[in-house]
Amino acid sequence: MLKTPVRFTSSLHSSDAAIDPARLRFPAVTASMDKGGSLTSLLDRAAIDCLAHNLRLAWPSFDTRRFTRAALDQIAPLSIMQRGLHLARVLRDHLPPRYSDAVAVLLRSLGPASTATADRGLGVFFYLPHTSFIAIYGLDPEHNDGIDPFDTSLHAQYELTRRFTAEFSIRPFLIRWPERTLARLLEWTRDPDPHVRRLCSEGTRPRLPWAQRIPAFVTDPRPVLPILEALKDDPELYVRRSVANHIGDIAKDHPELAFSICERWLRGASPERKWLIRHAVRHPAKHRVAAATRLRQRAA
Repeated sequence: MLKTPVRFTSSLHSSDAAIDPARLRFPAVTASMDKGGSLTSLLDRAAIDCLAHNLRLAWPSFDTRRFTRAALDQIAPLSIMQRGLHLARVLRDHLPPRYSDAVAVLLRSLGPASTATADRGLGVFFYLPHTSFIAIYGLDPEHNDGIDPFDTSLHAQYELTRRFTAEFSIRPFLIRWPERTLARLLEWTRDPDPHVRRLCSEGTRPRLPWAQRIPAFVTDPRPVLPILEALKDDPELYVRRSVANHIGDIAKDHPELAFSICERWLRGASPERKWLIRHAVRHPAKHRVAAATRLRQRAA
């Protein structure tokens, strides 16, 4: 892999005009991928070519040929999540060396934000390298000329979750800086974008599938409860389902706490909140946990 740092030139700032979305390229996602084909094909040669093209539009100094060669090197055996990390590390060698400048290039290369809250399909995994880049390099001032990168990193994740998800990349920040990250997420529970609001619940789940666990929240989930309280009556089912799954995570380690939350939420509950409660305790109810069964019956 190329290790020579890339000199950041003023070419990034040669124009403040937004990139015409029609000039951006994205890999085609075939029906076979959406029906369970190999996820690794979502970050294959076609995706890497599109990524290189979009970054060149955002920063004319970006060396697409050298990037592509390094990106394809030894990628074949890697899983989809490993490919995201691999491509993030390759990006580090080909984007501007200062983290905030590199993030500026990444954000400038993004396509339009998604407005759909139904299944967005697997094509959004195109942005996995972007979020992986934030997770790897967005925590340490050493990558940003000694300047705290927190605000840059959170802004990047705000934009990326509107196109993909930042539920994986937000977790290192919750582990390193739980108080300041939770404070920002609590602010975002009032955001008009449902993708941002969902991140506040989904990204803080203690046992999120495919993701790094958050040991402190496995041990004590109470610091996250204000976020769940703020979102329990969210107008979007997309968000409420995440809250229900989060309560389900809590129930695996702290069933009494999870059930007490659901008991309290039953008071004056709307039909939508009752659905959330039924969904939250469905797994312990399947295992004939009496408290969960009663909750589901009362929320029927």
